[in-house]
Amino acid sequence: MSIIGFLIPIALFLGGLGVIAFIWCVRSNQYEDLEGAAWRILEDEDEPPGQGPGRGGRGG
Repeated sequence: MSIIGFLIPIALFLGGLGVIAFIWCVRSNQYEDLEGAAWRILEDEDEPPGQGPGRGGRGG
C-alpha cells in the first residue's frame, strides 16, 4: 500500500504537466489551422520524373 503514496504524486505531476503543455499549445496558436496540413499533403509540388538535378533534366 505504500506504493500508492508514491504513484499518486507522480500521476498528479504528469497530469499537471499535460495540462500545462495543452495551455501552452493553445496560447501559441498551435491549433489555429487544423485543416491546412490536411490540404497541403494533397498538393502536388513534386517535379515530373526526369526533371530533377542529376537525372538528365535541366537541373543537372
